[in-house]
Amino acid sequence: MSTVLTTTPTAPAVTPTEGTTTVDRISKVVRLHLTSTWGLLVLPWIILGSAFAITLAIWAILTASLPPEDGLAAGDGTQFNGGVLSILVYMLVAGVTAISASFPFQLGFGVTRRDFWIGTSVLFLALSAGNAVVLTLLAAIETWTNGWGFGAHMFTAVWFDAGSWLGTWFVFFAVQAYFMFTGALFGTFYMRWRMNGLVVLWIAIGVLTVGAVALLTWTQSWPALGTWFVGLGPVGVAAWSLVPSAVFAGLAWLALRRATPKN
Repeated sequence: MSTVLTTTPTAPAVTPTEGTTTVDRISKVVRLHLTSTWGLLVLPWIILGSAFAITLAIWAILTASLPPEDGLAAGDGTQFNGGVLSILVYMLVAGVTAISASFPFQLGFGVTRRDFWIGTSVLFLALSAGNAVVLTLLAAIETWTNGWGFGAHMFTAVWFDAGSWLGTWFVFFAVQAYFMFTGALFGTFYMRWRMNGLVVLWIAIGVLTVGAVALLTWTQSWPALGTWFVGLGPVGVAAWSLVPSAVFAGLAWLALRRATPKN
C-alpha cells in the first residue's frame, strides 16, 4: 500500500503596490500620510489661530492705551509682523515628522522608497497650495476690515503682500514649500545617517553660512544684496526660494534611496 503525497502550488507573494498604477500608489502614500489628520490639517491652524489671537489682544491694548495719532503709527509698524511665521515653522516640523514618523510605517505597507518620496512631495505641494488659499483669504479680509479694525497687519505684512491676490497666494505657497522641503531634508538625513548625519548637515550649513557672510563682507556687497532683494519684491524672492526647495528635494531623495527604518 503506497501513500501519494500531493502538494498545492503556492501563489507568489504579491506586495500591496503590485498591480496598481503609479497614480494609485502615490495616492496611497498621500492617504497614509493623511491618517495623521490632526498633525497636518488641524494643529497648524490652532497654532496660527493662537498667534493671531495674541496679536489681536496686543493690538486692542495698544489702541485703547495710546492717543489716536500714536495708535496709527503703531499700526504702521505692524507691517513687519512675523506672526505668520508660526505656521511656517510648524510646516518645517511637519516636513521632518512626515519622514521620520511615516517612512518606517509606510514601508511596512509595501510602499517603495520612490513612491513614498513622490507621494510625500505631492502632499507637501498640495498642503502648501491649500494653506496658501486660506492665508490669502485671511489677507483679503484683513485688507477689507482695515486691519481687523485696528489698522494693523499680520497676513498683509510686507513679507507677503505682493500687490495682488494671485501674487500673495504664490508667496505663501512658495514659502511653505520651502519650509516643508527643508524639514524633509533634515528628516531624510536622520533616517539615512541618524544623528551623525544631522550633525554633519548642520556643520555644512554653518560653514556655508559663515562663508557667505565673509564673502559678502569682504567684497562689501551687503548694500547690493539688499538692493537686489528689495528690487525682487515678495514674488521675486518667493520665486527664487523654489530653487533651494528643488535642491533640498533632490538631496532628500538621494538620502532616502538607501535609508533604513531601523533604529
